[in-house]
Amino acid sequence: MRGVLIAVTGGIGSGKTTVTDLLEAKGAVIVDADVIAREVVEPGTPGLAALVEAFGPEILAADGALDRPRLAAIAFADPDARARLNGIVHPLVRARSKELTEGAPPGSIVVQAIPLLAETAGRGNFDLVVVVDVDPEVAVQRLVAWRGMTEEDARARIAAQASREERLAIADVVLDNSADRAHLETQVDRLWADLQRRARP
Repeated sequence: MRGVLIAVTGGIGSGKTTVTDLLEAKGAVIVDADVIAREVVEPGTPGLAALVEAFGPEILAADGALDRPRLAAIAFADPDARARLNGIVHPLVRARSKELTEGAPPGSIVVQAIPLLAETAGRGNFDLVVVVDVDPEVAVQRLVAWRGMTEEDARARIAAQASREERLAIADVVLDNSADRAHLETQVDRLWADLQRRARP
């Protein structure tokens, strides 16, 4: 594929999706771990069968699909359960991400959106690791306002992830998303210009 391979990561509520949407609009190939994580546990997949074996049939909805809120309630309440869940899903996501990345056109700027990079793969084999950073209190406000979470649930989700410091420790580029969209777009424009320079033969 040889072009440029970057990872975009950040905590819940940081604005990773906004960043990947902006990069995709500029021509990047997006490989989104969240999207893949849903695909690998669809009905009939080995991933869903493994989850049912690990957590029981109560994690299934009436139509046989994964009941995500029910599984999330189990996983976020118990570190051992969360580790079990990650041990099943993360290898499947990594394998599919690798397949999609290797299938990108030659010279592409490929962006792997990996919410849990700091928790799982660490620095990885990326040309750049981009961290979308936001003050945790701002993230809580956004999760409550935009996703309808309770403040307690928002704080629990943030606490279950790597700390802000752990994410910043693996960053080559930090995009500050504590202000408005225009501020973020300016930073993405600079990042894109750098990526284009790197992608040139």
